[in-house]
Amino acid sequence: MADVTAGPSGGIRDDYMAQVRRKRAYSGLLLILFVALMVAGFSTADARNAGSFWDGITHVFDYPSEVLGEAVEKAANLPGHMWRYIPALIETINIAAAATLVGAIFGTLLSLLSTRGLARWPMMIPLFRRIMDIFRAIPEIVIALVLIFVLGGGPVPAMIAIAIHTAGAIGKLFSEVNENASLKPVEGLQSVGATWTQRMWLGVIPQVSPNYISYALLRFEINIRASAILGFVGAGGIGYELRNAMSWGQGRYDQAAAIFILLFLTIVVVDQISSALRERLTHGVRP
Repeated sequence: MADVTAGPSGGIRDDYMAQVRRKRAYSGLLLILFVALMVAGFSTADARNAGSFWDGITHVFDYPSEVLGEAVEKAANLPGHMWRYIPALIETINIAAAATLVGAIFGTLLSLLSTRGLARWPMMIPLFRRIMDIFRAIPEIVIALVLIFVLGGGPVPAMIAIAIHTAGAIGKLFSEVNENASLKPVEGLQSVGATWTQRMWLGVIPQVSPNYISYALLRFEINIRASAILGFVGAGGIGYELRNAMSWGQGRYDQAAAIFILLFLTIVVVDQISSALRERLTHGVRP
């Protein structure tokens, strides 16, 4: 009887089984590492809180239940509160939109300058990539706190902070899209004496613009949430109103619930609209 493990097919199967075993071993090691980090993290949290972490974690749902309970009792007031906070919501959306636009513009420039085959100065590609890394590494709230200290509270520091982070995050995504762009139009434009800006605008942007817009819309959704969070540190918008409502405690929890509902509905609507636009841009209109 012939040995089915012999020959080329047997070698391929052995290689495949070896890869499966290695993958299982790596997965097991990662799981062990994850569990160890979780245990160490909970132990550190318990030590930092003088042993009260495990006692307090059982009450984590007490505050949401109080908010929901008061919101149910004063449900008739919710529509009025939601209407009252619409201007703050519009301010939040404006912050996110302006930050997304500014971040997308600078992210596009950084992505083109950091893509091999397209960069204006190839030797400086690592520099522009590190700039994007720095922009992504610093959280928006840290940048906003520094800018609020310098510029004062308001929507401008929030917009600048979100735009900086957006430029780094979206620039990375754009650079990956640029890697798949065809260089033939760029080479054709270069052969007739086009400048670098003309080559990028006419040879690259038309190829990648659908994906650019898709990523920008996705980032816009994220920036709405980020602008709401930055309101807690005095950056304006609906987050600022939410902080005020929550800081008063019982008696104004219905206002906090109205803001939560308004923000949730806004994110859902924006998500649905942007998802439809991204589908249309990336796949075209289906009959």
